[in-house]
Amino acid sequence: MALPQKRIYTEEDYYSTPEDVRVELINGQFFYQAAPSRAHQQILGGLYATIHNYIKAKGGPCQVYPAPFAVKLKADQKNIVEPDISVICDPNKLTDRGCTGAPDWIIEIASPANSSHDYIRKLNLYADAGVREYWIVNPMKRTVYVYHLEEKQFETTAYGPNDTVRVNIYDDFSIDFKDIGL
Repeated sequence: MALPQKRIYTEEDYYSTPEDVRVELINGQFFYQAAPSRAHQQILGGLYATIHNYIKAKGGPCQVYPAPFAVKLKADQKNIVEPDISVICDPNKLTDRGCTGAPDWIIEIASPANSSHDYIRKLNLYADAGVREYWIVNPMKRTVYVYHLEEKQFETTAYGPNDTVRVNIYDDFSIDFKDIGL
């Protein structure tokens, strides 16, 4: 007896979901996202403002986008994510629908409902897609994990709420998490 096969969803299915439904498409499967908490939004706002102000002061091609912002990681049409923060330095990757290709830097803010999604599923997906730097900010544990892609594998460093974290994709940018409210 054959087991029922899972439906494989595509980019077309993703863009057909209602606007009020937050979903990510990973390996052809939908993963629904709950509404973020106030703490999540506070951290998101602080990080976005800090990154935006740095990029604006420096000029150059990089742009920062907060969620919801669609990132189609590969041409296979089976992976579209909505990172909490995406920094894209290649303007050719930007489209009317979001970003096509790996952002240079992604930040996810973990919640109790999705922490394994960020720490395992997305970590592997982002490494495979070529994201240069990936941060997981965990408000519950008050930690920041920085994954910096070096030679096809991520190097990992952990930080606490009182630490200043260097942004690896820039030579002169660090974020003080005391100012962010972690």
